[in-house]
Amino acid sequence: MTDVNFSFSPVSPPRSETDRGEPPLYELIELFFFAYRDFVADPDHALEAYGFGRAHHRVLHFVDRNPDLTVAELLDILKITKQSLARVLKDLVDQGFILQREGREDRRQRLLTTTVKGKQLAVELATTQSQRIARALAEAGLTGPELAQRFLFAMVDPDGRAEVARLIRGNVTGSDKIRGEKR
Repeated sequence: MTDVNFSFSPVSPPRSETDRGEPPLYELIELFFFAYRDFVADPDHALEAYGFGRAHHRVLHFVDRNPDLTVAELLDILKITKQSLARVLKDLVDQGFILQREGREDRRQRLLTTTVKGKQLAVELATTQSQRIARALAEAGLTGPELAQRFLFAMVDPDGRAEVARLIRGNVTGSDKIRGEKR
């Protein structure tokens, strides 16, 4: 009787740029995907009742956090086109979540503010996400958000950090413009 042995010797694929130094952090990359999936799932369920999606959530969030935000500033924050914003903004305005009005000095400018209804929804969505963050921080043994904030801020491209720092402190509107300003 003949003894047949199968052996498999895989040929290693050529090494990629990421393989030359440290190996890719696959576990962290995948955890980011899964954490983001679940982080946005909570508001997704609440938004379904209005026929809204994630784009509506992002617009509502930043308009609520930055009253009198201009359309141009919002486009810059979200890094989307006017066309992408138009449908979402129309939905939010038509259903009474966002108020759009002329600028005081430049009538061509459109200033965005949440209505009472919009503020309530924005706070509801932020509360749900805040609860998830607080629970995750506690489960991870972190006593406050500072370490997570520093880590997430370090994930932002260095060229965009000044803009993000100003934005998360709520200092986007008025004379402190994002678009076209050198930092």
